[in-house]
Amino acid sequence: MSDDSIALSNDKDRMSQDNDEDNVTDRQLRLLVGLVVVLGLCTTAGLGAYTLLRLPDPPPAPLTLAALCGLMIIAHRTRVYVRVKSNIDGNTWAEVPVLIGLTLIPAPWVVFSAIAAIVVVRCLKWLGPQKTAFGIAKEALTTGSAAAVFLALGVHADLSQPAFPVLPIVLALAAYIVVDHLVFVPVLSVATGSSAWQVALHDWASKVILHLGELVAALLVVGVFATGTNPLLLLVVPLVVVCMHLWQSRSVRTREERESWQRLAKATDELNAVDLTQVLHSATTRAAQIFSAAEAAIDLTGRRVRATESQVLADGPIPADDVPPPDETTVDLIAHDGSVRVGVLRLRFGGSVRLTEVEQYKLRTFASAVCTAIRNAQAYAELARIAAENAHAATHDPLTGLANRRRLYDRAERLFRPSARSGLFALLLIDLNHFKEVNDTLGHAAGDHVLREVAGRLRDAAAPGDLVARLGGDEFAVLLTGLPTPALAGHRATGMLAALDASIEVEGMRLTVEAAGGIALAAGTGSVEELMRRADIAMYQAKRAGEQTVVYAHARDTADLERLLLTGELRRAVAEHEFTVDFQPIVDLGTGEVVAAEALARWHHPDQGSLSPVRFLETVERSGQLPAFADAVLEQSLIARQSWQEAGFDLPVAVNVSPRSLLDPTFPGAVLARLARHDVPADRLVLELTETLTVSQLDVVERTLAELRNAGVRLAIDDFGTGVSSLSVLSRIPVHQLKIDREFVAGVQTSTEAAAVVRTTVDLARNLHLTVVAEGVESEPQRRALWSLGCTSGQGHLFARPYSAARFLSTLQRGSGGRPGVLAVALHDEGSVVRLPARRLPNLPA
Repeated sequence: MSDDSIALSNDKDRMSQDNDEDNVTDRQLRLLVGLVVVLGLCTTAGLGAYTLLRLPDPPPAPLTLAALCGLMIIAHRTRVYVRVKSNIDGNTWAEVPVLIGLTLIPAPWVVFSAIAAIVVVRCLKWLGPQKTAFGIAKEALTTGSAAAVFLALGVHADLSQPAFPVLPIVLALAAYIVVDHLVFVPVLSVATGSSAWQVALHDWASKVILHLGELVAALLVVGVFATGTNPLLLLVVPLVVVCMHLWQSRSVRTREERESWQRLAKATDELNAVDLTQVLHSATTRAAQIFSAAEAAIDLTGRRVRATESQVLADGPIPADDVPPPDETTVDLIAHDGSVRVGVLRLRFGGSVRLTEVEQYKLRTFASAVCTAIRNAQAYAELARIAAENAHAATHDPLTGLANRRRLYDRAERLFRPSARSGLFALLLIDLNHFKEVNDTLGHAAGDHVLREVAGRLRDAAAPGDLVARLGGDEFAVLLTGLPTPALAGHRATGMLAALDASIEVEGMRLTVEAAGGIALAAGTGSVEELMRRADIAMYQAKRAGEQTVVYAHARDTADLERLLLTGELRRAVAEHEFTVDFQPIVDLGTGEVVAAEALARWHHPDQGSLSPVRFLETVERSGQLPAFADAVLEQSLIARQSWQEAGFDLPVAVNVSPRSLLDPTFPGAVLARLARHDVPADRLVLELTETLTVSQLDVVERTLAELRNAGVRLAIDDFGTGVSSLSVLSRIPVHQLKIDREFVAGVQTSTEAAAVVRTTVDLARNLHLTVVAEGVESEPQRRALWSLGCTSGQGHLFARPYSAARFLSTLQRGSGGRPGVLAVALHDEGSVVRLPARRLPNLPA
């Protein structure tokens, strides 16, 4: 069953329950009213019999009875209305003419007059047969109880010579009040659902003052008649009654208004919630309470909430056959500016009720507050939805819906905490074999379909608690958690990769996906990066060995584990200037003249001595210290070049650049700022790029390199020929120079293949107007062989080892054979070779 069906079923159950409760209440009311009517009939019949059997005197004059009935009608019509929930209670002055009449005419006739008066009043304002019968019966009981007190005390009523029975009047009033409450309170309690005490004590202070005023008025009138006092004093009675009536009416209205506004203010505070359901439930219950409604409801688009002041009756869809009841008052929930209508507030009073102007204003104020609260809750819900979507997007792969690298790292970091440990955990890194062929052959749409299918299979094969993530491209990772033994990691990994064995249908073709997985068990201490590194090593071992999975083993880790120890020392090394730069000269192979210098970074470790870049460069690149390291190397290189220039040697300086630096959009600006600070022309700086590392990032670094080249900085490709996409690099990276890898230089004499590579590189560079530098020139025969192949520049131990800036300058100044700036004997006699312009190095001095 759907959630909507369940909600609708629950609403039907609640409505059925509400109908059953209403039926019970109606039966109880009918029983109570019937009981009161029976008692009223019995009282009337008894007084009638008493009149016929015990009163020998003739009945009072019709005029007297008419006058008494008129006073009673006026007293009943003079009412101070008090609303109790959806019912209207009223305080009248009906007791005064009853008490006066009992002292002037026989008691039974007073009862008959009261019954006649209430019949006239009910006919003037018809409230239905049930309420009319109840009102007549109640009047018979209350007046009859007061008459019974006079009869029991033997008070003789005489219109011509009235007595002044103070005590009977007090007792008759008390009997009248008690019977009135005994009859009225239970009925009103059942009708409103309130407790009997709550109804009885409602507005008790005003009632006490009213009854005291009635007693005073009755005693005053009877006293004037009994003592023969000046009848003009009777004029005071209407004034007293009017004054007390006005006071009570004002007091009741003031109190009710104060309490109503207090309830409205409290309800407004409760509406300051961000949950829409809470707002609707609070608004409906408070509306029923504030406006004394039997029921309140709020209709939104397709949703209705109904409630009394004590409980929510229903919250669900609006019934299709909904018909508003005739006694319903509605108000639109509209914003202050009238631009937005969010719903309708409905009030049902259980009868015809006309709201006063103040109540209508209050209803509009409340509706406006409810509208604002609903819009705020809806806006908050929308913001929460957007935030949830953004949070999901930030931690999930948009193509497959799997977790992304960020979520994987967060989860793994939590698992590394000792408090979160619940067994062993491991990382499985999965890479699809030959996936590039799918994209190249069938297109990226087919490749995306394969990735989604693989992701679904891995997700289905994962154990509860495991996290499957896509790291990018065709690389997936699975965080294996809750492992009782390390061996189970391999078992789980095998099962997950087995899920990929079944073929995948793409565009009518069935493809078989192969993958290799590397497993790294998490150590007791460590980091996510180290766990990922180990899984990556194991995965590539699996690829090279042609195995499906390989578990990382410390003994087979070809990476220098010492780098892990160096990672924590990088910040100190940068701060303490432990990174220094040595310089190796680049020499014209023909003349032996120094034409440039290459900067080579060194780390003077306090414990391990001088470390070459091979031992620490990868660690620096993976840390956050790469910008500071690159900046320090460039700064020292430019300072050294400035010192050489001041000594008369205007040499370009070549600096190696990490591909990660080229991914930094601020890198070109930082380089150019350094050049400007040291007043170094841009063409005197050569940035050497590692071809094998930049090929995979050409799209990203092209813009950076173009900005540097346009500024005049010269670019070189280091270790040219060792990559697999050399021509792609040359076609996309605007370089000026190629540096032949030392592997080919070492075999240039003995290997025809190496010589062919050198010759091809030189010819290619000549056609592209590039210069060529040979690395690792160790012997004179190598120098001559390179020269014969057309390579004009080289560097290596044949000429000089890397020196500090100061020693490099001393070497330049000393030279060879007393010739400053020359480090080797020329290969030809001076003047025997004519240097052609096309053979000059564009970025090196002649």
